[in-house]
Formats: sequence, structure tokens, C-alpha cells
Amino acid sequence: MNRRFYCLSLLVGSLVSASSAFAQELRPEGLIPDGAVVYSLPMTTLHINVEAEREVFTAGPYARFAQKYLGLEARTENQAQVRITEVQVRPYLEADPAFTYMVNLTGVKSAIANFFQFSAQGLIVLSDSNLGMETNSRFTSQAKAAFIDKGVSSHLTQEQITLYRAEQSASGINRVAVPQSQTVEKSVEKRAEEAAALIFKIRNKRMEIITGDTDATFSGAALGDAVKEMTRIEEEYLSLFLGKSVFRTQSMQFDVQPVASSPRQVYIAFRLSDTQGLVPASNVSGRPIVLELKADDSQPQMPFVTPDSGKSAVKLFYRKPLAMQLLLSDGQELLTQSRVLIYQLGQILSFPINVSTGR
Repeated sequence: MNRRFYCLSLLVGSLVSASSAFAQELRPEGLIPDGAVVYSLPMTTLHINVEAEREVFTAGPYARFAQKYLGLEARTENQAQVRITEVQVRPYLEADPAFTYMVNLTGVKSAIANFFQFSAQGLIVLSDSNLGMETNSRFTSQAKAAFIDKGVSSHLTQEQITLYRAEQSASGINRVAVPQSQTVEKSVEKRAEEAAALIFKIRNKRMEIITGDTDATFSGAALGDAVKEMTRIEEEYLSLFLGKSVFRTQSMQFDVQPVASSPRQVYIAFRLSDTQGLVPASNVSGRPIVLELKADDSQPQMPFVTPDSGKSAVKLFYRKPLAMQLLLSDGQELLTQSRVLIYQLGQILSFPINVSTGR
């Protein structure tokens, strides 16, 4: 058993050289005695998994005529926006390098049992148990939505213009009008008017097919296929007025580690940018998503206790976590709320390692 603890101590011995003043004194040569175990107090890190959806909206070329010809409200400006679709907060434990201790378990069976009991309860940790995974992702590149005006009429039209010529008469030179026709491109409003007319024509024709009020004969799946294709074409024309949206999803993970010395337990967990999506808290281009920890009213706040480093008894120092209410908010919108145990905000206590529990 002692050999097992000694090997474990060698693995984590590097932590002792940088440990706090609360660690038990080591030999000058830095060797860890047989039967000694190096351990750390646990601290809580909050691991946040976020999924967001980004919409890139492109206004239709006929958007400003939607109300006039279709009676519909349409967005007239291109826009990109991001919204959070799912968020999960998972606390996990890891070793606090600022609170590392050494305890000698040699020859005391109750000490070994007590040590493993505290370890099993998560009040102390033997090594870094960081379970979080770092993942970086971004939205894939997006092409601007394309609009195809599949009008049945030409974009050109004949326009009548009037020219004038001079003619000699007995009374003098007269100005004579000469009407002429020329080919010009249709105005945007004219094309919008024709597209709206075609939308209503498609709707009327589809209704005739569905109700059977037509000379055309459809049998079997042909009826459904015809209606489906007409609906697709109508949606293409409607997009010329109502615009198109392209959606992409993004998943990222962020970690927040509460600090005991912070007077207010309020942190910027990450940020949300309409142009870049989910970004770290350090990227000020996005609006902040705030994580706040509030003390659970059912559990009173307990003061910090500086552990006694005296040698009068072999003590096992451990942390009692503090229950907190976790609130994650986007401005005034509450995204999630849960109850978590934050170890580094709790009290440091000690237990005589060689006391028998009677088991």
C-alpha cells in the first residue's frame, strides 16, 4: 500500500514545489517521504455548451412594392442576426494548484480509509480532473442568396416617343410631330407588377386544378406533382418580394472559473456577434452573455477559514462547497437557471486523518 502512495506522490510531486504556504513542510532535498500523499483541494469550473443559429437575410429586389401589389409587409434591408438555440451549463471539478497539501498515511489504517472517503466524496482531489473539452468552430462561408426572376414575359418593352421635324409651308416653317416606337428596359416597378400578376395567376390555376375546374386531366400522382411544382414556383416569385434567408448553425464551448476574491460573482461567459457568431468574452465586437452566481438563501454564507499549519495533529484539509444559484442571461432574457456547487467559494475545514470512524 505504501509503495502505491509513493508512486502516486512522485506523479504529483511537481505541484508541491509551487504549492501555497498551507502545504506541509517537505525535506530540503525535495523528496517525498514513504507513505506521503500529495493532494489538492477541488475547485469548480463551469463548462458551457452553446448552439446558435445565424440568419443571413437578403432583401428581395421587389421588396418596396410588396405592399402595393401583394398587400404584404416585407423587409427592405439586408440583415444578419444570431440567436441562441440551446445552452447547457455543466460544472466539473479540477485540482486547485493554489491549495496543495501533503499528508502522511504511514501505518494508520484509519488514515487511509478516511483519505479515500474524502476523495470519493469529491472534497479533495488527487490530480487534475478537468473534464472540459476545448472546441473552436465558426460559421461556414455563406454565399449571398440569389434571386431568379422566371417571368414569362420579356424584361424589354416597347415605348412610344414623339419626335418633331420641321416642314416648310406657305405660312412658314411648321413643327410636325412624328410618333416613333423604341425598345427599352422595363422599370423595376413594372417587373414587380408583372411578377405579382403571375403569382395570382398561379394561385388561381392551382385552385382550378385542385377543385377540378379545368379542362386538363390529372390522374394519380400527377395531380400532387402539379400542385407541388406550382407551389414551388409561387414561392420563388414571392421571394422576389419577401426576400430569402440562409441559416447556419454553430456550436462552441466556453469555460468560466469563479474567483473567490471577486466581490460580485458576475462574469461575461461569452459574447454574441451578428457578424462573427459565438465569440469569447475577450472579443468586444459582440454583446455580452452574462453569468451570475447568487448565494442560495437556504444555505447561509460561511466565512473563509485559513487552515492551521501547526504540527500538533495530522489533519486533512478539505473544502465544503457553497451552493449557488446560476443565472445565464442575454440582456433581459434569462437563458438558463440552475443550482450548482462552487467549491472555491466554500469553507476550508480540517479533519484529523487518524481518527477511526468505527468502520
